[in-house]
Amino acid sequence: MSDEELAKDLGLVSAMTIGIGTMIGAGIFVLPGVAARAAGPVVVVSFVVGGVIAMVNALSVSELGTAMPKAGGGYYYVNRALGPLFGSIAGLGDWMGLAFASAFYSIGFGQYLTTLAPVPGIAFLSDIQVGALVAGSAFVFVNYVGAKETGGVQTVIVTLLLAILGLFALQGWLSFDYATLTGEGGLAPLGYGAVLPGTALVFVSFLGYAKIATVAEELKNPGRNLPIAIIGSVAIVTVLYAILVSIMLGVVPWPELSQSAPLTQATRAAFPGGFAGVAVTVVTLGALLATASSANASILASARINFAMGRDKIVTNWLNEIHPKFATPYRSIVLTGGLIVVFIALLGQDLEVLSKAASVLHLVVYALMNAALIVFREADAPEYDPDFRVPLYPLTPLLGIVLSLGLLGFVGSRELALSAAFVVGAVVWYFAYARRHTDGQGLLGEYIRTRGETMPETVVTAAETVAPESAARADGASTVMVALSNPRTERALMTLGGAIAKHEGGQVLATHVVQVPDQTSLAAAAAQRTNLSRESERLLTDARADAERFDVPVETQTILSHRGVEEVFEAARTHDVDTVVMGYGGARLAGGRVEGTLDELTRDLPCDFLVLNERGFDPSKVLLPTAGGYSSDLSAGVARALRHTVDADVSVLYVADEGETESGRAFLAEWAADHGLADAELLVETGDVERAIEAAATDRTLVVVGATEEGLLSRVVRGSLALSVLEDLDTSVLLAERPHARSVRERLFG
Repeated sequence: MSDEELAKDLGLVSAMTIGIGTMIGAGIFVLPGVAARAAGPVVVVSFVVGGVIAMVNALSVSELGTAMPKAGGGYYYVNRALGPLFGSIAGLGDWMGLAFASAFYSIGFGQYLTTLAPVPGIAFLSDIQVGALVAGSAFVFVNYVGAKETGGVQTVIVTLLLAILGLFALQGWLSFDYATLTGEGGLAPLGYGAVLPGTALVFVSFLGYAKIATVAEELKNPGRNLPIAIIGSVAIVTVLYAILVSIMLGVVPWPELSQSAPLTQATRAAFPGGFAGVAVTVVTLGALLATASSANASILASARINFAMGRDKIVTNWLNEIHPKFATPYRSIVLTGGLIVVFIALLGQDLEVLSKAASVLHLVVYALMNAALIVFREADAPEYDPDFRVPLYPLTPLLGIVLSLGLLGFVGSRELALSAAFVVGAVVWYFAYARRHTDGQGLLGEYIRTRGETMPETVVTAAETVAPESAARADGASTVMVALSNPRTERALMTLGGAIAKHEGGQVLATHVVQVPDQTSLAAAAAQRTNLSRESERLLTDARADAERFDVPVETQTILSHRGVEEVFEAARTHDVDTVVMGYGGARLAGGRVEGTLDELTRDLPCDFLVLNERGFDPSKVLLPTAGGYSSDLSAGVARALRHTVDADVSVLYVADEGETESGRAFLAEWAADHGLADAELLVETGDVERAIEAAATDRTLVVVGATEEGLLSRVVRGSLALSVLEDLDTSVLLAERPHARSVRERLFG
């Protein structure tokens, strides 16, 4: 199985708690002591600045997420817009960044665990690291058993945390002393220049919002819930940080705030003596829940980035294996868990390294995401239709790039070098592995390569150098995707696809869309993958053999989906297909066009479409009726391909009005010459169009007809020629439709 989808079982509350739960775990329970030591009381401003930077990026993430609610979040956007090279950097960087963050949160868990119960150190591991390793293993197990269970755990944890923090805030405010906050050196004893380095240190506290986008494919109603969850979680957490960190520094002098358990110390100071013990125990349990929440959400998100990269063949598809019982990408989760364990063991004694490494990698990804948004907007991609749009475009994404990259200058040379090594590693990985396997070249690459004559040579050369090998193979050629669903029509469809690919020097992508009933989750269907794989492999093996008769490159894929025809459209967009060949049974031809009614009114086809109504397929005698319409160009191309590859006998028919036979002959001769069919048999008839086609088709084996150009309402009133031909003829009929821009008026009344 090469392509599968995740079930949508996360609601708004679960999504928001993934963001909030991840963020408050670090910002409140782990970092205040370390950050205050680095910046002084002005570290509160560092948290606010971090919130502002996160909010700018959150706006862009919201737009991208509502346009493409896909597993993988930032990786998916960057890969689609900027291409697989930058996709590799974003995906591997995001994945590694989350693994660093998970290790960081696990260490925080270990810090609080050792204040509650004794934990022995083992060999070179401290007691905190041992506690973190136990916790990290438990979090990996929770994610291993399923996303739905993970979302439920997250909601409970965040609810308890907010209650505990609310109690601390109330009592802490009663003990708050402004003189304690300022101390002897005022608000900025280390200077205001410490604000931005402090922001770089605490920025890991704001990584949770982007994790919501990584689970967007599992989110119900993502157009509404995604921006609310992302923007809302950033706003809530920024306010919480400002209030709670201020209270901590107003209760305990900043130089004395604990490096390992700051909130426990602040609670002990804030609560009266008789309640201090209970309060400290409750807060410590809350800290364990908070750090568990953050680690849990990070593992959840990182596993899905791997899933998305595996789906795009940036990493091996082996990672896409779905667990037969839990329906989770278990191999991806186990691999991520292994990295977390290594980071805890090797770097767990330096919290700052883990924190900053996670922040740096995410800042690089955020900058790339903002660039991706600009590319999507400027390329005017047909599939890019977000429900939420950033305000003040393009200033907002440009500001996101500047702020994200600008903050890198304050993280420190050691962490910057470590993260740069990962970026270099991602580039090496792309050229060593991903470039040979992945398919899509990204909107930016397509834009440059298709305008080679007008773009600077160095730019075109650079685009060609980094393009996937599949794009290089297909450069100047075409990809014909054959959508298969029925073994009965497989050979006919593959014959058409192979003939067209052979004629154009292109390649064939045989695609089996397995449609799952809405009542059955994709995860449950995936659990039956053995039977599905056997059926799909049999169909695609036959398809490969049929296509290879034409000596053309053939690739195959299986897509598991709740959608039928819609999934074919999506796959055509995803794989940058030039032509789709599909059977009549899976199409909506009631209107004489390939698209459904809503799609016809609101969207354009992603590429050329050929829909076959098969009745004993035989391409040896082709009839091509034409009135010179737009899609007739495509019909002519198909006729030329069949003549070239299977030696088809082609006849072209034009039905003229009564008394206009001669002008009709002149038109048809000119049209045939213009379309490379001058040597075909040219037929001119008069009278009723459908009767003329029916009569001419009696001794032909295949009729190729262009899709109607009439508007939707016009067809409702007058009926559709294409529909009548498809339904009434005894021979096979091929409906050809080529996308072109039409106004709303033309779509309705043309």
